[in-house]
Amino acid sequence: MIRRLLATIEPYVLMLLATVLIATLLPPRGVGVRFFDIAADTAIVALFFVHGAKLSRSALLAGARHWRLHAAILATSFVLFPLLGLILAGSGLVAPNLATGLLFLTLLPSTVQSSIAFTAIARGNVAAAVCSASLSNLLGIAVTPALAALLLPGTGGVALSFDSVRTIVLQLLVPFAAGHLLRPWIGDWIAARKRLVTTLDRGSILLVVYTAFGAAVSEGLWSRVGAGELAALVGWCALLLALVLALTGVMARAMKLAPADAVVMRFCGSKKSLATGVPMAGVLFPPAQVGVVLLPVMVFHQLQLIACAFLARRLADAADAPMPVAPMSPAAQTLP
Repeated sequence: MIRRLLATIEPYVLMLLATVLIATLLPPRGVGVRFFDIAADTAIVALFFVHGAKLSRSALLAGARHWRLHAAILATSFVLFPLLGLILAGSGLVAPNLATGLLFLTLLPSTVQSSIAFTAIARGNVAAAVCSASLSNLLGIAVTPALAALLLPGTGGVALSFDSVRTIVLQLLVPFAAGHLLRPWIGDWIAARKRLVTTLDRGSILLVVYTAFGAAVSEGLWSRVGAGELAALVGWCALLLALVLALTGVMARAMKLAPADAVVMRFCGSKKSLATGVPMAGVLFPPAQVGVVLLPVMVFHQLQLIACAFLARRLADAADAPMPVAPMSPAAQTLP
């Protein structure tokens, strides 16, 4: 059991944990703070530019006909998740210094890479997964800040100011749109360099995580979040993930989705994007608060990778299992 669990933890998760440890022991100081801030902002712009260039119109058109599926996934990401977040954050059971981060987690869009990868492993509708995950991320650039402005001020969060809107547009939306518009000229070049794209994708997140956690550590992050609170946070994130996985399964059955589409519902509907959450947290929250806000996002990210890896393998085994053959009646067996 332990060996199977370790096998599902990919090196990227360990790199994230190592980055948090390095930020705790060696946070940026002095001129290093400004250097890493500029480097992180540059990496975010490059990340969204590449994501825009990777967005395939043909794949989106191929999966666009499943509008009921996409609508249900968007409702899960931006309605069901926030409602559960409001219940948990307002219950008084979550530590006040982590409640804002837990609620912010529920406002994020779905992931792209892992949602598609797990859908493929589980023999799901990959074209529909590409469409749903991409649409969720595209809308999330606008919907997540809007939901944050609506829901977070009441929990001590941040109002969506003109500066925040401008930063989101210039740092996230404009690079994304520019990359997609340039796709006819650079799309093939980017597609042929998957290793470079993966390095940029993951490296930029590690850089932003180091910068955010380093700033939070300098402001006394670990004196505000104890071991007990961190353990409780893992429990709340696990409960949130279990609830959404169960509810998406119920929704898929209620909608009478085909098995391949039900797989998309489970994986795209239950995910939250670390790649989107990290830069948005840096835009919407003051530097001293970003580290605390990102803790639930990082915990949930790792839990969803582990849980969905197990679920994808289970669904794949079920899809590959031979269908049982009904025994013939004695009368049928005697027919010539």
